[in-house]
Amino acid sequence: MKKINYQLAINKVLVLLLFFNVCLLNAQQTSNDITHEEALKAVLAAKVDAEKQGVLVNIAVVDAGANLKAFIRMDESYLGSIDVAIKKAKTARYFNIDTGELGELTQPGGIIYNIEHSNGGLISFPGGVPIKNKNGIIIGAIGVSGGTIDEDRAIAIKGAKSIID
Repeated sequence: MKKINYQLAINKVLVLLLFFNVCLLNAQQTSNDITHEEALKAVLAAKVDAEKQGVLVNIAVVDAGANLKAFIRMDESYLGSIDVAIKKAKTARYFNIDTGELGELTQPGGIIYNIEHSNGGLISFPGGVPIKNKNGIIIGAIGVSGGTIDEDRAIAIKGAKSIID
């Protein structure tokens, strides 16, 4: 008859329990990616702000990987602004910076002049901002297009801040 090594069996059970506890803890940690609920909240907050200002815009939210997560095209907004809003959001996420601030660096003689020609086309004027969670971690970005650059930026900021409000 085979002799059972109880200490070895107990050690294996303990290792399995530890493994499952680690898995449970990892599953409970918050993600560094925007959820669809957060993306919709940002888009709707931006839309409400645009309506208050009387501005017709397109609003895009991308996730941490710069993939489109949510989008609204307000009735009668410019068709050409669809692509611009999406690219503003992607640009803000690619470089984790307000696209207006990026634009200051891309001017002739700037340290990254002509960067807007990279990554399939970037937008380097205001209207795209990173979205941060309550811990200050960038989880996505929002892009707004259709108003003036100042209106676009203000609307995007309102949408981005709705996540932590």
